[in-house]
Amino acid sequence: MSSSDPSTPPGPGARGVGRRRFLGYVLAAPTLVAAAELGRAPGAEAGIPSPEITELTDLNDVMTAAALPTSKLITVEVDEDGTVSFALPRAEVGQGITTSTAMLIAEEMDVPLDRVRVTLADARPELMFNQLTGASNTTISTYTPVRVAAAVARGRLLEAAATQLGTAVTDLTLKAGVITDAVGRSIGIGALSAKAAGIRTEQVSVELKRREEFSVIGKPHNRVDALAAVTGRKKFAMDLDVPGAEPTMVCRPPTINGKVGAVANPDEVRAMPGVSDVVVISTGVAVRAKTFGQCIDAVRALRVSWKPGTAEGKSDETVLRELRAAEPPLGLPSPARSVEGEFTFHFRSNSALEPNCAIADVRSDRAEIWAALKSPIVAQQAIAARLKLPVGAVTVHVTEGGGSFGRKLFFDAALEAAEASRKTGKPVKLMWHRADDSRQGRTHPMATSRVRISYSGDTVLSYKQRHTSVSTDLGHGLGEMFTAMAAKLPVGDIGFSETFFQLTQSMPYDFGANSRLLNETDKGFNTGSMRNVYSPDVTCARELMVDRLAAKTGKDPYAFRRDFLRDDRARAALETVAETGNWGRSMPPGTAQGIALHSEYHATSAVLVEIDCRPETVNRPVRNGVAGPRVTKVVFAVDVGLAVNPRGLEAQMMGCVMDGIALTLTSSLHLRDGHFLEASWDNYFYTRQWNTPPELDIIIMPTSTGKPGGAGELGVAASMAAVACAYGRATGTMPTTFPINHSTLSFEPKPTVPPIPQSPTDGLDHVR
Repeated sequence: MSSSDPSTPPGPGARGVGRRRFLGYVLAAPTLVAAAELGRAPGAEAGIPSPEITELTDLNDVMTAAALPTSKLITVEVDEDGTVSFALPRAEVGQGITTSTAMLIAEEMDVPLDRVRVTLADARPELMFNQLTGASNTTISTYTPVRVAAAVARGRLLEAAATQLGTAVTDLTLKAGVITDAVGRSIGIGALSAKAAGIRTEQVSVELKRREEFSVIGKPHNRVDALAAVTGRKKFAMDLDVPGAEPTMVCRPPTINGKVGAVANPDEVRAMPGVSDVVVISTGVAVRAKTFGQCIDAVRALRVSWKPGTAEGKSDETVLRELRAAEPPLGLPSPARSVEGEFTFHFRSNSALEPNCAIADVRSDRAEIWAALKSPIVAQQAIAARLKLPVGAVTVHVTEGGGSFGRKLFFDAALEAAEASRKTGKPVKLMWHRADDSRQGRTHPMATSRVRISYSGDTVLSYKQRHTSVSTDLGHGLGEMFTAMAAKLPVGDIGFSETFFQLTQSMPYDFGANSRLLNETDKGFNTGSMRNVYSPDVTCARELMVDRLAAKTGKDPYAFRRDFLRDDRARAALETVAETGNWGRSMPPGTAQGIALHSEYHATSAVLVEIDCRPETVNRPVRNGVAGPRVTKVVFAVDVGLAVNPRGLEAQMMGCVMDGIALTLTSSLHLRDGHFLEASWDNYFYTRQWNTPPELDIIIMPTSTGKPGGAGELGVAASMAAVACAYGRATGTMPTTFPINHSTLSFEPKPTVPPIPQSPTDGLDHVR
């Protein structure tokens, strides 16, 4: 397969399988089933004269290449009712990939979008690396395979119609799911499904549409699941009616990863209304009852003695000392002039709005699991190992999830549900409490980042960055057990993390010799690949130092960036936000603009923000919350090469902006005596309405590369950095600790025993 744009026509003299011609399969089946056959990753061009690893190959290239060998196992099926079905081997967690995938199929098959049914595939170990949702890779890795499979199906339908109507394929047109011949006779694709089916599996050659022929791809579309979502008909894990599965919750330790010592009153709790089971599992004491309310009452009634956890006695201060002691050296100072800075990033919660949850029905010889899982193959293999069952005896159904941001790469709830079902001998519908996810769930690790930039006159000679972090758990690997195990090896884990780090970080500026190194320490915390992983912290530190360097050399921050940028796409995005946002306009004291950019996964983004740090804004009263500075305006430009669904891309970037504001200003966990103080969203301050910008302008840049780049994570780093830079310019002091209000504890911490806090009863007192 050519590495060029698959939508570009072949050049003169092209032979065989050219730029737009691909090989696919018609599979033996009762109705039409088609699949792709692809050779190597699109866009993996060699010989790029650049010192940047990510311009040669990045994590997305690795994931795409790893997924290609099993692409032919992913099929498009035409049903007899005229609908087209596709089981997507990825997880829909609100990012809109079921919509964009349906658009790819609708485009190549010329069927209405509402006739395409995209579901989520069960765990399929044979897919190997082709069932991991992460690193903004879904659309990149599936863009060509899905289109090829759809094109194979389209070709077979036309051939079947030509036979039935007694005419040539060239005299047929396919539009809106109906095939019509030259004299006006027509037939629906559903009526042709059985006739087009393959008696045996055979290889065929297909040609994909040119970009100028697109009528669906690149056009804004509402989400295919929007109506179901807003009317409450969309099914998440806890909405499923699995026979016999009753509510289950876990009484958890007061410190991170503590273990059960003894349970003083299991019989007493078992006798409570609705409670059927009380069992000890690896993470606590599971209780099963008729309702979740009864589960909460039972958890609160349990009297458990606990063994120490893995972060016993630790606090923000002790972890910060560990990190500073583990920082790799920057080396001897350069004889040239330099700017240097050190930054601290506190723990942040990786909770999604949907509580962590799963359903499990475990029998003696088999098990069935339902959960929103972004690494379902690893989940299936891990659950099988925990239950001592063959992998084939464990069925894992991937359900849609209410958010993830990396959280659902881990399957903690599914493992617990399987263990609880095994111990009780009954199906369970297990759900975490909000306090569980804040205190025992996954977090973005605490980190420090040191930066030194050496320069002489108007020339930047070198850039060095040393990022030190509490260990990031990458135990999901690349979606299957071998790399998952490699990521957990006592020696191999830092190698895995360092590789991940180097394949995701880039230097967009001509800053001479540059180096970035990662070191990780302390595995006592439950961490994960939170949205954008290392990039927000690394980019924020870099962009703040770019502002400092610009000031040292007497340059405007925007002009300095523009002059040093190496990439035309990044420069265009930066110029766009500067022009649209009126960079450099006069603003009142205590307010300022900030500008930053970030490139990743063959995509780029630039952000201009305006912030209000005046006392009357910072000190405005907010009940049990932090007001602080307010971002009043955001202009965000994004170039993902080809936006399959611009409306979906716009929504994703809005979310990225809110993430960035939160990371800079308000959101963090406070560690004290081995546990986090936050116990719910009411005292974890993600971007709230009072910090949301009244003006938000998302600009999708014109198609540049002709093929999709990564989008889901792209905008977080640039947004965080731009807010930080604006804050520094508004206050006259560069921020070095994030979020900037971490030292302000605006709530009374809830007790850790019992682990589920009492629900508030004063809601009506605060209604306005």
